[in-house]
This record gives sequence, structure tokens and C-alpha cells, in this order.
Amino acid sequence: MFGASWWPLILTYILTFLVCGIPFGKIFARFFGKIDLQKVGSGNIGTTNALRAGGPKVAIPTLLCDVLKGVFGVNIVRLAVANMARIEPVDVLALNGGAGIGDTLLAIAGLVCLCGHIFSPYLHFKGGKGIATGVGVLFGLSWPFALLHLGIFIVVVAFTRLVSLGSIITVLALPITVPLYFAGDSLSFKVILSLLGLLIVWAHRSNVRKLLNGTESKLSFSKRVDKMDE
Repeated sequence: MFGASWWPLILTYILTFLVCGIPFGKIFARFFGKIDLQKVGSGNIGTTNALRAGGPKVAIPTLLCDVLKGVFGVNIVRLAVANMARIEPVDVLALNGGAGIGDTLLAIAGLVCLCGHIFSPYLHFKGGKGIATGVGVLFGLSWPFALLHLGIFIVVVAFTRLVSLGSIITVLALPITVPLYFAGDSLSFKVILSLLGLLIVWAHRSNVRKLLNGTESKLSFSKRVDKMDE
């Protein structure tokens, strides 16, 4: 299929992993609030803990950058595949007639994005829980599909004020929504996207325990934490 070697694509995946591993939450918390996110609240570097510890001035740039990591990762791989196959970037998802080449490579890009964020190479392979970067991956694949899942997340959080519950329900819907929305794409593409959801649920395993115990913290724009959760 490709007229060149696979090395450009492999190097692009490595770049994606390294970029998505950048711990923006930790950086912004240190810069704007002199806070170490790994030592307060849940100890997580994501948007929710950034909001709990540093407020909107830390949470908003963290959210934006974590989402953009996913968008960047999918699209830089899209460009690499398009260049190797000598096609337009918009045609990558349908490459090889939907038989599992272009769409699978993009799904793998999404998996690499999440692994970079959750297993950050800059934090001894510890990182965030992946929901913001996962939404970025969905935007990189298809913005209407991303908006569908963003809508699910917003509705759940609006009614429960539990960000973790919203995140879990949003990604657990993937095995249902992916086959419906991407009906013409390959089985490997659908399976990998479903695995993204399972990876995010795994990253939220401590939240699952708290939800079951009724001790999960609810979303607050005013309450701040200055020590680790018990």
C-alpha cells in the first residue's frame, strides 16, 4: 500500500506519545498557583484535580491543552498516513475501502494518545485519567461524534455533579455508539476505540471505588483542597 517504509509512521507514533505525555496540569498548577497537583486532592494531574486545587485559572488551560493533545495526535498521524499513501488527509479514514488500514492506523493513534497521557514518560509513567485527551481523540476523528459524547458527559455531570461518573458513562457508551456512527469502518477500528473506553475506565478505578462507597467528591468551582484526599 505505501510507497515508503513504515518508519515515518512509527516515528510519528513515538512523537505522539511524547507530546501527549506532557503533564500540562502539573505545569500550569506550578506556574499559576505554586501547587504540586500530585500532592493535593486526588493527586491526579487532570482538569478536575486542577480545578479543586487551583481553580479555573489552572483548570481551563489544563483542559484545553489536554484536549488539544488528542486532536494533535490523531491529526499528525493522519498527515503521516496521507503522505505515505499519497492521498488527501480527509481520505485516510476510508483508505483501502474501509478494509481496516487507514481507520485502524487512526484508532491506534488514539490509543497512543491516551497511553501517553495516562502513562506520562515525564512523571515515571504516571499521569492523568484520559477523559479530556480522549475527547480530543474523538474530535480528531469526527467532531460530530465528539460532540455527541461531550453532550453525554455534560448531561451526566449537570445532574450528578460527579465528573468521574460522567467520564465513565461517556466512555462506556463507545461500544454502542462507535458501531452505529462508524458503521462502514473496520472491525479493528471499532474494537480499538472500544478499548480506549476500557482504558479510561481502568484509569478511573479509584473513582469507581469511591462512587460505590459514596465518598466521591462532587464538582465545585469554589471549594479548594490543599492536602491529599483521605
